[in-house]
Amino acid sequence: MRENLSEVIVGAVVLLVAGGFLAYAAQATGIGRSTAGYDVTASFRSAEGVSPGTDIRLAGVKIGTVTGLRLNPETYRADAVFTFQDGVSVPDDSSAVVASEGLLGGTYIEIMPGGSFDALIPGAEIIDTQGSVSLLQLLLQYVGGSSETAQ
Repeated sequence: MRENLSEVIVGAVVLLVAGGFLAYAAQATGIGRSTAGYDVTASFRSAEGVSPGTDIRLAGVKIGTVTGLRLNPETYRADAVFTFQDGVSVPDDSSAVVASEGLLGGTYIEIMPGGSFDALIPGAEIIDTQGSVSLLQLLLQYVGGSSETAQ
């Protein structure tokens, strides 16, 4: 009887720890969060590293999420849909930049606020965008470009 009680207690502790891990994972990935907000679009030359669920940050603070990403067959650009949190007012002349947290870090969209007094409205488009820069392309350009600068 004592053995069965200890097995039940150990099993309950294992289930509680597993539940804690699931709750932490849901909180860290944003699963189950309310998606209240407004949508804005942007078009990037390169959206490498960006996918639905990617953070959108302003001054390092998360203000939204990428909710859609598709290739535009007419312009061959990546069209993204952002969902900004309700209550966040972004100037309508702001720019969107695909940024990286470091060499091994993740990718996010950085909003660089403009100086306009008018805010983006639902359905608006961010015109000024800068796509991602490939680290491999930069290294190849640096190595290959050294002979060009000697001229």
